[in-house]
Amino acid sequence: MKGRKLAVYCGSSSGNLRCYSQETVALGTLMAKQGVTLVYGGARFGLMGALADSVLAGGGDVIGVIPESMMSSEVAHPSVERLEVVASMHERKARMMSLAHGLIALPGGYGTLEELFEALAWSQLCLHTKPVGLLNVNHYFDGLLRFLDRSVEEGFVSIQHRRLLLEARSPVELFNRLSESF
Repeated sequence: MKGRKLAVYCGSSSGNLRCYSQETVALGTLMAKQGVTLVYGGARFGLMGALADSVLAGGGDVIGVIPESMMSSEVAHPSVERLEVVASMHERKARMMSLAHGLIALPGGYGTLEELFEALAWSQLCLHTKPVGLLNVNHYFDGLLRFLDRSVEEGFVSIQHRRLLLEARSPVELFNRLSESF
């Protein structure tokens, strides 16, 4: 995966359990070791900040993409040298998508889920062919995965489109799954 760029969607908070930050740091460390550039939302807080910090600590490359409105509230990560400022959240998502060879979602809230589902919907509509992965830390996404399986059972999502989402419980396993899709 050396030379690839991965867009990672994740929380601007760290969650209540230490395992979320630990697995996020493990992913960032692996990205740096594998020579994979991080493309992310540009924030210094929460899982986003932990991810950027771990990639930077491992000597990896980081590209932050942040809306102009968030620059004034000191949300931007001060150590990210390549920080692209865009006009809106919509432009942020589009820019992250255009920069990346693949996309990963970690635990997060509404914004993370919205970004994940937009990436999946765009893939379903053949607007991109990039792999979309989900790091299911501590079974965080189990309910969501059951919902997606139910959507298949009920005829709202085809099995082919359900398979667009690659799932794993560890960063190494997710990297292996993504590598098969490049």
